[in-house]
Amino acid sequence: MHDVRFPIEVFSGVPVVAAPEEIDITSAPELRAALLEAAMRGDGTLVADLTRTRCCDASVLRVLLAVHKRATAEGGQLLLASCGTEVLRILAISGIGRLIPMCTSLGEALAQASASGSNGHRPAHDGTGEPQSQMSAGGHA
Repeated sequence: MHDVRFPIEVFSGVPVVAAPEEIDITSAPELRAALLEAAMRGDGTLVADLTRTRCCDASVLRVLLAVHKRATAEGGQLLLASCGTEVLRILAISGIGRLIPMCTSLGEALAQASASGSNGHRPAHDGTGEPQSQMSAGGHA
């Protein structure tokens, strides 16, 4: 088995997890750990940079959904940057593209993160359309 790493970099306050060319069930736990660590470094918004990823399986989809749910529960968001045809196809077929914002480049994802607000948080809503006065600090993926 090859060594798989998911480096985390922060760009203008937005943590970005860079994924390798291939992610599968053996490396999905490391992806999850890196995304959760990245979420703690920022102010709510984080980016999964899948622009180098050419192959992934269903375990990756489960990780992305879990991190997305956690981020939104805490008032943030997960953005995906992906340009690989096969990965985009898997994300589209699975319906993840309807749940998690997808961008075709890291630059586009960072621009969208900046547009989310100066601190990376989107206002949490209580179902009435009114922003809540406090953000949740907990949650589990």
